[in-house]
Amino acid sequence: MRGLSGKNVIVTGGGGAIGGAICRRFAEYGCKVGVFDKNRDGANRVAGEITDTGGKAFVSSVDIADYAAVGKAIGQFENEMGPTDVLVNNAGWDRFINFVDTTPELWDQLIAINLRGPLNMSHFVLKGMVARGHGRIVNIASDAGRVGSSQEAVYSACKGGIIAFTKTVAREVARKGITLNAVCPGPTDTPLLAAAAGEGERAERMRAALVNAIPMKRVGQPEDIPGAVCFLASDDAAFITGQTLSVSGGLTMHG
Repeated sequence: MRGLSGKNVIVTGGGGAIGGAICRRFAEYGCKVGVFDKNRDGANRVAGEITDTGGKAFVSSVDIADYAAVGKAIGQFENEMGPTDVLVNNAGWDRFINFVDTTPELWDQLIAINLRGPLNMSHFVLKGMVARGHGRIVNIASDAGRVGSSQEAVYSACKGGIIAFTKTVAREVARKGITLNAVCPGPTDTPLLAAAAGEGERAERMRAALVNAIPMKRVGQPEDIPGAVCFLASDDAAFITGQTLSVSGGLTMHG
């Protein structure tokens, strides 16, 4: 894709399944990648995969819910790699539980990671992008934020908020050469999905129900997501902003 080679990219949750796939794909396009993940072991693993193939990677185990720590981590990345050209707010976390059985403490955890974290990252990165007159932010939301999802009420609220945040800031910075877009993965074969499904017969039934509901008759794989993300970060998408793209095998279709 045009315009990615040599760009500096930060991916939060970069040590996970989808985040790792996104990091590796950007590296394949010649980007220098900041692998930001609270799980340092996961971040180091992905960064090692990138450097083993001749790419350049930076690792940070910053807690994205900590505003001051985020500013410090981004500063360290930019001191080593250069100004941030692309930010992918990918980090996310959920617990599958009916809303009436949740607690305010759980709400705080979900909001901190899924909503406050992307706001923190974007607030610091956008200042530099505005000053330079160029930048791309891709927010990984969820179809749960578009259509709702049982046992994911607060997570869905956060992801719906990310979609609204994406559209609003896209309007604010459109004349500054900066675009913001959201990508909404459908059910994807990750540890989070496996944890939600549980084990044994219950897990098999849940997976079968998901596959049956998806027109393509399979759940997503982590490698299904990076293409959309890299496209929206590239020069090929220079006139696309404020949009929400579902990558779900047809599970959700929006006009």
